[in-house]
This record gives sequence, structure tokens and C-alpha cells, in this order.
Amino acid sequence: MKTFSAHGVFGMTAIASIVAENTFRVIEFQDVRPDMIEKQIDAVFEDIQPNAVKVGMLSCREGMLAVAGKIREWKAQNVVIDPVMYAKNGCALMEPDAISALIAEIVPLADVLTPNIPEAEEIAQIKITSQAGMEQAARLIYGMGCRAVLVKGGHGDGDAIDILFDGEQFSYFTAQRIDTKNTHGTGCTYSSAIASNLALGYPVQEAIGRAKEYITTAITHALEFGKGNGPTHHFYDLYKYGLRSI
Repeated sequence: MKTFSAHGVFGMTAIASIVAENTFRVIEFQDVRPDMIEKQIDAVFEDIQPNAVKVGMLSCREGMLAVAGKIREWKAQNVVIDPVMYAKNGCALMEPDAISALIAEIVPLADVLTPNIPEAEEIAQIKITSQAGMEQAARLIYGMGCRAVLVKGGHGDGDAIDILFDGEQFSYFTAQRIDTKNTHGTGCTYSSAIASNLALGYPVQEAIGRAKEYITTAITHALEFGKGNGPTHHFYDLYKYGLRSI
């Protein structure tokens, strides 16, 4: 929601899971009933038609089926799906037996799927140790039905290179790796920034490029809060320059 606000778009929510988490541990999470997820989505779409949809943590098969059904029912546009499997500290946030449902039900709905390297390894069932491995995973995941897949290189070495595959060509989004432990929420922030830019009317490649700049700034000026991985600074640019014309 902070990312949406920083981009000047109005975010609306359907809560799929309640998570008790801080900068260094996940204490517990509790899934919302599937019928309540469906009603929240209905409440948004029947009133204000979204220009883009960002899907984050879906921990169980039942929640995935609820979200997938409503995305199809409401013919959602510009669907960005972040297949969240692990918290920053490595704690699992998706039930192991839900991965097959993710592949069958959720991945094909994505206009842009944004797995990091560990998530791409799980989905593609390969080990990624190089840029070529990221490209191979992107091809395999694209073959599962999404319109484009962005394999994020934050878990790699050297520059932070993210690789987009749209079924025809690869595109590369590169930024200098920032030496900081304060990267809590980077995946959520990045995917939300992509959705924000798609909602503003930018084509996929430009939306990702703008989002990459945004998340790089947010990490560069990350906040030294908490005992673990501090949060990114969602509003740094806004605080410094104000909301500039889009």
C-alpha cells in the first residue's frame, strides 16, 4: 500500500493471510477463509474497477483457488503475481503441497510473474547458479502459461540483474548491488511498483524499468530499524521531491 501511494495510485486490498512478523522472525500466520477472500475481491471489483492487480502471499491451495476464480470471473487486467514462498529470514510462507496449485491455477493468470531465484528454482524444478540458469528457469516458467516472467537476481552475486522473458526475447534490468542487510519487503515492493506502473498505463518493459529504479532507491535508503532485516524506504523519493507529474 505504501508503494501504491508513492506512485500516486489508489490501492485497495483483499487480505488472504494475517501474518505476525517482524524484521527477524515470523511468529505465525493465519489464513483468511476462502469465502471471505472472495467477498473482499467482490467488494473491490463491483465498486471500483482496478487498472492492475498485484497478488502476493497465498499460503494454501484453498486460498489460491479463491483468488484464481475471482481473477477469472472479474476479468482482471495487468495481473502481477509475486509467488511468495519464503520470508526474508527463510521461514516458509507457502505450504509445500500448495506449489502444484500455484503452478496449475495461479501462474497461468499472470501478466507478469516475479519469482526470485529460490522461488524460480521451486517452480521450475532446477538449480540456478548463473545467468544462463535464470534464463532457463524463465523459459520453463513461461511455458506454464504466464504472459511474462521476471526472474529477480537479488539472491545472486555481482550486480542485481533481473531477467524478463516474454516468450520471444529476454530483457535485462541491471542495478549495482547495494551492500545492506535492510531489504525486508523488497519483493513485495518491487512487484507492487510494477503493478502501479502498469496501472498508470506504461507497457510491461517500461513498467519494470521504472519499478527497478524505484526499488533500487528504496533499498539504497533502507531504514536501520529492528533487530533483523530493516525495511526499504518506500517514500524516500516522495519526501525529497514531492509527487511529481506522472
